[in-house]
Amino acid sequence: MYEVTVEDSFAAGHYLRNYRGKCENPHGHNYKVRVTLAGSELDKAGLLIDFKDLRDLMKHVIDRLDHQMINELEPFKTLNPSAENLAKYFFDETSRRLKGETNGRVQVKDVTVYETEETTARYFESE
Repeated sequence: MYEVTVEDSFAAGHYLRNYRGKCENPHGHNYKVRVTLAGSELDKAGLLIDFKDLRDLMKHVIDRLDHQMINELEPFKTLNPSAENLAKYFFDETSRRLKGETNGRVQVKDVTVYETEETTARYFESE
């Protein structure tokens, strides 16, 4: 099995609903997102996927969230914009776009969202 990983970052605001503490108030983070893809077959160039292509897949999601109040965007108008839910959102959106790009040859293995340098949430699906 082959894996490739790309990291990118964005800045955004959010607040947590149904939470008691500082994070119930609007605040911001400089998020970092790490997406790892996996597959057993390389393409004709000997790549699982070009790093640039993975970065482009992530860019669509990052551009939508960057410098926004995440709570004001779907699906986060109702879904709490926790790091855990952001990780699943990146997983789902990247998987959807990836399926069209690679015809299922490559899958998203996992997504890690860094809310700070010391705190992360990871999402993956069991086989």
